[in-house]
Formats: sequence, C-alpha cells, structure tokens
Amino acid sequence: MTGIWVAIGIAVVLMIVIIAIYNAIINRANAVERAWANVITQERQKNKIIPHLEDVVKDYKEFEQGTLTKVTELRSALQGLDSGKVDTAKLEQAEAKTGELLKSLNVTVENYPELKASETYQKLMREITDQQENIGAAIRIFNQNVEDFNNGIEVFPNSLVNAMLNRKEKIKTFSDSQAEEGFEYKPNI
Repeated sequence: MTGIWVAIGIAVVLMIVIIAIYNAIINRANAVERAWANVITQERQKNKIIPHLEDVVKDYKEFEQGTLTKVTELRSALQGLDSGKVDTAKLEQAEAKTGELLKSLNVTVENYPELKASETYQKLMREITDQQENIGAAIRIFNQNVEDFNNGIEVFPNSLVNAMLNRKEKIKTFSDSQAEEGFEYKPNI
C-alpha cells in the first residue's frame, strides 16, 4: 500500500515538473516574440523620420539620385519586416540598407556644406542616430531572449519535454555581418 502512495507521489511531482518546464518554454517563446515586435517597432520609428530627411535634401538641385534610391531601398526593406514572424535575415538586410543610406548621406553632405549647416537636417540626423541606438538596444534584448529560449529548449530535461510536447525549434539570433567583417578574431563556435 505504501508503495502505491510513493508511486503516486513521484508521478505527481513528475507531472508538476513537466508542466513547469512546458510553461517555461512557452514563456521564453513569448518573450522572444515580444522582443522581436519591439525591434520591428523601433525600425518603423526610423521609417517615419526618413521622409522628412528626404524632403530636406531634395531641395538641393544636384542631389545625388543614388541617395534617393537608397532611401527607397531602405523603405522597402523596412516594410518587409513582419512583427509576427522572426526573420533575422530581413532585419540584417534592413540594417545594411540603413548603413548604406547613412554613408551616402555623409558623402552628400560633404558636397553640400549648406545642407550640413541646415538645422533641420542636423535634427533629423540626430533623430536617426537616436533611432539606431534604440534599435541596437532592442536587438540586444531580442538576442538575449533568443539565447534564453534556445537554452530553455536544449538543456536536459527541457529538451525531452520540448521534443514530446512543445516541439519548438531553435531560433537564430541576429548578427551584423558588416560589423563582424571588422573583427579579425572569430570564435570557433
């Protein structure tokens, strides 16, 4: 009789542990989705500034067409981001387009000192810089949540619960390939 109660007690404890692990995996997945939505929100905030910047620089007669093209490409890349689906490749593309646009704007400003002196232009560039910093912070939070989630589905016994119940797949963290090019050191991970 005592053996049955011990077995029932072990089964109850085991079920509680499995439920706790299952719920922890779901919580981590939700944190990743929330962090991804925050990244997209920050990217869209940047997208609201770009038309104002475009209007300021269009006033210059010889404005480089290449810069306008880069603005269009960035807008397109930003619109391709979906808050409902984590796609770090599209985010990487949008960040690369942002870098290209900023480089192009720096060249343009060198050719037009009066543009550089424009208070409106300087204000918009500060806003874009602030947005880039906010995006960087959101990406760091996203990557931390992805790491927590991936650890949560890969460690034992969570990996067993995930394989049996959740069936969640590992999520890729965001990495900036342009930034990585500047490093000689590459960890052998």
